[in-house]
Parts: sequence; structure tokens; C-alpha cells
Amino acid sequence: MTRHAFAAMLLLSVAACRQDMQNQPKYRPYRPSTFFADGRSERPAVPDTVARGHLNDDAFLYSGKVNDAFADTFPFPIAKDTLLRGQERFNIYCSPCHGRAGNGEGMIVQRGYRRPPSFHIDRLRQQPAGYFFDVITHGFGVMPSYAQQVSVHDRWAIVAYVRALQLSEHASLADVPASDRARLEQPQPAAEPKHE
Repeated sequence: MTRHAFAAMLLLSVAACRQDMQNQPKYRPYRPSTFFADGRSERPAVPDTVARGHLNDDAFLYSGKVNDAFADTFPFPIAKDTLLRGQERFNIYCSPCHGRAGNGEGMIVQRGYRRPPSFHIDRLRQQPAGYFFDVITHGFGVMPSYAQQVSVHDRWAIVAYVRALQLSEHASLADVPASDRARLEQPQPAAEPKHE
């Protein structure tokens, strides 16, 4: 077989292969189909199909809303470990802008960026917990969404920690349990000066 004949056969085989792959029978999503009786190319989900990974069937957990209004409760019980997790996530994601005390004096503000509002102002103290969850999820003003960086449960943990920060700034002695109140009322010894 000559070189030209081999090249011609190779060219024909490649061209034929490409033609078959270009025109293969297939259906694209949302295109009509004459093959199925309902005329659709995509097939409906089998009854009782369970989504894997993204089943957001608890509207309160994933939106912070109940009956289209922000809820002032949490979708799961808040325990000490939840608050500690919220503190950890808050310090990582929120404190650069909001400051560790939630007063809006984070590191980026010290670098000249716009100051976010303090969590301790009346307007934000009166907001329901679902409002904070929504802001973390979707962003607000110049604050971006943190939905990709912070999981749903961690967002709620952050909200619980923000509530704890708000309570700590506006607590009175009456809010302290009686067993601990006596200890707080005792005079504290003065700190000794450091000698260098």
C-alpha cells in the first residue's frame, strides 16, 4: 500500500468517525422529544427519590424564616459547644470587620475600610435571629454572602454567638444566677503593679 493510499484511508476513517460522533442520537435537557409519550427529553424523578447533598427540606433551617417572616428562635437547641463553635467561626469570618466584641471595630476598619454597624445598637439588638442568618447567607450592603464559606449549622452557631455578645454587653447584675452573684459582689483585690 502506498503512502498516499494509506493517508487517504486514514483521512476517510477519521472523517467518518467525526461525523458519527457529531450526529449521534442524544437528547439535550429541556428539548422536545418524540421518543417519550410526554414529549419531554428529560425524565421526571422517580417517586420517593431522595436528593443527595442538597436536600433543603427544612425551610426554617435553610432560610431563617417561618411563614415568610424572620424567626427569633433557633432551628436546633443551642448548647455550650454550639456557642464555642460559633465563637470560633465568628473570630475567623466576622471579626476582621465586626471586631471580636461585635462593636464594628475590626482590623479592616483600622486599615481604612468602612465601619460596619455595632451589634450592640438597638436596631440590631431588636432584630430576630433569622435576620442575622439571612445576612450571613445572602450578604447585606458591602458585606458579601458567606454561604459558600460557612455551613448552615455554623451560620446558626455564629448567630447564637452574636446573641451571646449582645447579651454580654447589656447584662445587669440581675441577669446573673444567684449562686454567682455573691461572688461578683465581693470586692476584687487590686492588681499589683508590675516591676520591670
